Amino acid sequence: MALSDSPKPLRADAERTVRAILEAAERVLSANPAATVEQIAEAAGVARTTVHRRFASREALITALAAWATQRFREAVEAACPDTAPPAVALYQVTANVLRVKTGWGFAMGALPTDAPEVARVHAGVLAQCERLFARARDAGLLRADTDVDWARRVYYLLIHEAAAEAPDTDAAVDALATRVVDTLLHGFGGPALTSGTTGTPG
Repeated sequence: MALSDSPKPLRADAERTVRAILEAAERVLSANPAATVEQIAEAAGVARTTVHRRFASREALITALAAWATQRFREAVEAACPDTAPPAVALYQVTANVLRVKTGWGFAMGALPTDAPEVARVHAGVLAQCERLFARARDAGLLRADTDVDWARRVYYLLIHEAAAEAPDTDAAVDALATRVVDTLLHGFGGPALTSGTTGTPG
């Protein structure tokens, strides 16, 4: 009984070690993309040999880092329940969750080309979820009835990209940017509609 139970703590410990290495790799490589395995190991608080036991090469480590971040991205979207939560709630939560991944795993998110098989599969799934969420938002009246869902989604992606570039470093900053992104998507910057007979040109 004791023997059969003993591997479990070891597996959990190994998982913690791998996560510590990946998190250190993200920090170190974000600051210096040319950083060595030795520098990553030092930041993770482990020996260089420990890193090489888990990852055969620096390239393998970066590939694993990108795969890890891609998984976090998928989980961030799914955690917002985009197919079941009220559209306004889901839209905000997806935005906040994705911003946290993009700012926390920025190097990793760009480490693999989007046509890499696993990345492409995850992105295709997220795309389908976002399209359904935007259709639900339109049906709920959050977006105009004549909204082109694909165009709205593409604009939304750009808004998230710009928000992530501000590198929010606290939960409050992420929440504020998520609110700004959603508000901009739903309301834009336009003023009241022009009244009939107004040309809108300077007189």
